[in-house]
Amino acid sequence: MDMPIMKKKRTVASQAAARGPLPELPEGLLDELVKGPMTPVQVQDLMLAFNKAIIERAMGAEMNMHLGYPPGQPKPDGQANERNGASGKTIITERGPRQGRSAARS
Repeated sequence: MDMPIMKKKRTVASQAAARGPLPELPEGLLDELVKGPMTPVQVQDLMLAFNKAIIERAMGAEMNMHLGYPPGQPKPDGQANERNGASGKTIITERGPRQGRSAARS
């Protein structure tokens, strides 16, 4: 009797390695974020804050592209949807759910 072939679950690290090298972060940014030695909790908090900021920036860019104009500008003629404040969002990531804020539309 043939045994089923079990596929190994790919780890986050192996998935990242398959995508290629990670982007380089500017030294100035790292100097601003890391002022000296950090505890594991401080490293984790910094990573969570950085992750949240990136997700919020990406969601804002997606909303700009969808609506066709940036925040603070009048909506273009013919655009039915418009910005309507911001609301909380939960994004499911490989590292678990993350809270963020995203522009709302109406």
